[in-house]
Amino acid sequence: MTDLRNFMEPSQIRIIPAGATKQDALDLLIEALCRNPVITDRDAFSKAVYERESVQSTGIGGGVAVPHVRIAEVTSPTIALGIAPDGVDFSALDNRPVQIIVLFATPKDAEKTYLSMLAKAMVTLRNRETFAALASCRTPEEVMALL
Repeated sequence: MTDLRNFMEPSQIRIIPAGATKQDALDLLIEALCRNPVITDRDAFSKAVYERESVQSTGIGGGVAVPHVRIAEVTSPTIALGIAPDGVDFSALDNRPVQIIVLFATPKDAEKTYLSMLAKAMVTLRNRETFAALASCRTPEEVMALL
């Protein structure tokens, strides 16, 4: 995910505490991204994330969730990264807890950019050693050192 560092500030990494719910995890990541000025309307962004999640869980299995939105209230692509060492019930497709959550926020017309970012994240997270190392991180600094 080294290439993804171009789309993420260190302040956009959150360690999800034990016992957190899916909503808790999403709220932490939304809050982290809304501090970035590329998100111009917090309410619209939050609403879009939850509306997308209500269509179908973005927990894709293998311990990974990729919530995502493409809306006009995002002026430049950015991501937040959530690490949940103890796992979060994300209603994932494989019914297993999620340990890594990558929240993608992209402008409405940035489908190619989103797909490129998603592909880079998935290639990285499909490497089980990298996944395990990230999932065991307990601080944002540890995550940044791995990336």
